[in-house]
Amino acid sequence: MSRLQKVILTLCMLFTLAVPMTSVLAEDSIDQSSDEVAPKVNAAVELPKMQVILDKIKGQVSSASDESQLAQLNDMALELGENANTLSQNLVPQSQQIDTQLAVLGPAPEAGSGVKETSDVTSKRRQLMAQKSRLDDQIKQANALQNGASVLSSQILNYRRDRLKNQVSLNTGSIVAAKFWQPLYNNPVDGPKIVGFAQDLKQSVQLSFSPGYRLGTALWFIAAVLVMVVGRRYMEEFLAWVSINKLSEGRLRRSFLACAIAITTLLAITLCCNFLALAFARHPDVVDDVRDLVSSLGIQSLLAGLIAGLGRAFLSTRRPSWRLPVINDELAKALKPFPIIIATLVFIFQGLEAFNRAIETSVNTTIFGNGLTAILIGLLCLLMVVRTRRIRRRLEREGHEVERSRIAGLVDIALILTGITILICLVIGYVGLARYLSYEVIWVGILLSTFYFLNALAIDGCQVLFSTNSAPGKLVTRSLNLNEKTLLQLGSLFSGLLKSALIIMLILLLMNGTISSSSPGEILSRIIDFFAGRGLEKLNLIPSHIVMALVTLVAGIYVLRSVRNWLDNDFLPQTSMDAGMRVSLVTLFSNIGFVLVLLMTLSAIGVQWNKLAWIVSALSVGIGFGLQEIVKNFISGLILLTERPVKVGDLVTISGIEGDIRRINVRATEILLTDKSTVIVPNSQFISQNVRNATMGNAQGVVTIPLTFPLDIDPVQVKDILLGAFNDNEKILDNPAPSVSFKDLSAQGILLSVTGNVNSQRLISATRSELLFEVLVRLRAANVTLSSPQTMVIEQKALEQAQAVDPQ
Repeated sequence: MSRLQKVILTLCMLFTLAVPMTSVLAEDSIDQSSDEVAPKVNAAVELPKMQVILDKIKGQVSSASDESQLAQLNDMALELGENANTLSQNLVPQSQQIDTQLAVLGPAPEAGSGVKETSDVTSKRRQLMAQKSRLDDQIKQANALQNGASVLSSQILNYRRDRLKNQVSLNTGSIVAAKFWQPLYNNPVDGPKIVGFAQDLKQSVQLSFSPGYRLGTALWFIAAVLVMVVGRRYMEEFLAWVSINKLSEGRLRRSFLACAIAITTLLAITLCCNFLALAFARHPDVVDDVRDLVSSLGIQSLLAGLIAGLGRAFLSTRRPSWRLPVINDELAKALKPFPIIIATLVFIFQGLEAFNRAIETSVNTTIFGNGLTAILIGLLCLLMVVRTRRIRRRLEREGHEVERSRIAGLVDIALILTGITILICLVIGYVGLARYLSYEVIWVGILLSTFYFLNALAIDGCQVLFSTNSAPGKLVTRSLNLNEKTLLQLGSLFSGLLKSALIIMLILLLMNGTISSSSPGEILSRIIDFFAGRGLEKLNLIPSHIVMALVTLVAGIYVLRSVRNWLDNDFLPQTSMDAGMRVSLVTLFSNIGFVLVLLMTLSAIGVQWNKLAWIVSALSVGIGFGLQEIVKNFISGLILLTERPVKVGDLVTISGIEGDIRRINVRATEILLTDKSTVIVPNSQFISQNVRNATMGNAQGVVTIPLTFPLDIDPVQVKDILLGAFNDNEKILDNPAPSVSFKDLSAQGILLSVTGNVNSQRLISATRSELLFEVLVRLRAANVTLSSPQTMVIEQKALEQAQAVDPQ
């Protein structure tokens, strides 16, 4: 071995021995410096404790009902986030120390390199790497806890902000207190956020005018101005031309133009706001918060446009003669600015709420924004009423006629009460209730105004569509072959259906929608949820099932009537059944079919028969008392239809009433008398009483005339006269032949009875009358008189004379 090789080997041995000693010294020095920087914290023990605390805070937030509890939980979440951040900062130096130690030890030698290290070095490196991995996990866990606490704090803040909207009974402090106005002059929490967001807005504007976007921004801005100024005006002019030249004369022109003005204004304002949003927020580098705010403002422009459009349609200051409501022209001009002001306020304050959500402002700032909204809207309500009444008084003093309606008076009273209530709520500290009332009065006004115009359009449209003088009405008449009366009935039916649908939608929107809903889609989803039955599952009353039940009922009745008409008009007349049997079968089929349709309807509506035991019990009690007659008549009607002791067309006599059975219903039977009047007899009487059915089993009728003659007549001559009268009558049948019977011989005379048969029971009365006339004529021609009743006359005078002659 050469001398140089020996020197190198000695240095390597010395280095191998020196490395463990160096690492130990370095570790001691690091531990000493760490002790001087921060106290030792056992992260393995503290991190699980922090996680448990965070979970407990999350659980308590969902059940907290007091504002003070939410504020305390928010403070705890913020403190937990600070502790997690402190722990993470304490763990970072330890991780850096281990990195330094690993750098001193160096990487592990590669396999096959021929370099070997001692087991102490390998063990130490393994320990340090395990400590490094454990510290990194703890740092990640601490950072996760910090982020979780921060997110929880934001959620608590948003929850508190939402509770301010929904909890109208929460007292947040009066507006006359200094705390309410504090966000204007002392806002250390939200001030930096507002300044930062203002910088983001400024940056967005600068980005919109950056090279490559400058021309597009200018074009979008010009498009917004053109749509708002030129497009809206010319679109209204075009729709007015369509109304005048293409629609029939009448109220439809005015209602169509009013709706057209509202829709045109809505589209113009919405497109204008969205074009401006595209102009200043389309750059990809725009901050997400700014983009969310602009998107929210674009949605709120729908509501603002609707308010402005409805106001312009109501007042119609450009075309006073086309105005739908009865409003004086001076009053309409005085009210013209208010719809624009209301739309602007709603747009601004809804944008302010979106701004608060975007930068997550504090609760105090949110309360200030809600209170400011309520103040302005409440004062605006009172100002509208004051100005309206002032103009009306001035017009009355000048001698002008001012239309006064009950609805206008109710609107004035509602606005006064709402405005005063809002201001009182603000003074006593119920800002949430004041905000709720201020937004609800606008929402109710929007819905009622929309309903007014759509209802007028629906009624006027149906009148024109189903009018015999209009082109659509003539087309419908020719297509369906309808007469004028039926066409008018269809118009009334469709207008009623449309009005009912509008009323249902009005009620649903009043119940499920608010002006503070984030979008029309949210309102639509609430209505869909209502029809899906959410919230009514326990009652099993799902509106969609109700609609399906109505469809089942209408379709079932239509099919039942169609089959009944087919049986009555097509099938049964081709059989050998008599008319009464056919009517009985059709009636029985209708009753059974109606019961089946009713059961299908109840099944479609979701009625569970196994849960209706109490209803059955109640019905049984009711049947035992008040419904027994109805049930008895119903069962009797089924017996009459199946057993058929009497049938439709029979001539019956019951309780002194004689007539033809016209119809057998479920509850009663209709009997047509000879004077064309109808007697309704309960079905149970046909089962429980004696009934004479003159046409049952025998269609022929018998005419019998009893006559009493004196004792000195010639019986053979009288017999021939009677038989001759019967034989000469064309209604009397030859077989069996008429006959004369000797009924009685008494002191009053001879009683003879002449009898003849006719084809029908219904001919008896008329034939009997004809025969009586003929018999009397022939008897007088033969000088045959009828027996007169014998009378005894006692004169009082003769009796007194007899007593005078013979006093005894």
